[in-house]
Amino acid sequence: MRSREDFIFTIGYDGPAAVIDGHAKKQYSKLSTKELAEKGLFRAAYSSAVWSDSRNLDSRNPQVQKEAEIVAQIYSQKTGTSVSAESLQRLFGVHLVDVKKSIVL
Repeated sequence: MRSREDFIFTIGYDGPAAVIDGHAKKQYSKLSTKELAEKGLFRAAYSSAVWSDSRNLDSRNPQVQKEAEIVAQIYSQKTGTSVSAESLQRLFGVHLVDVKKSIVL
């Protein structure tokens, strides 16, 4: 993926290219993981936590786990449900994919 902003605002893929939500990227790209979650952009917030994990060689980095836990906590508060940081991956279907091209809509 080219950048953090491209990754967190990817809405799908067209062959080998990531399809980016350009409006959301322009409006929210400077927000932190916690700020994204507080605004209700949970998929983008979780993607931001995944991106942080990919930048650290130790996948058990406490900072990354903390970000995913923050997203889970805010999600649980806003929706009235209880989710764990581990269940967010299945919930949002976010995986780090290496793509060289992107299409901004």
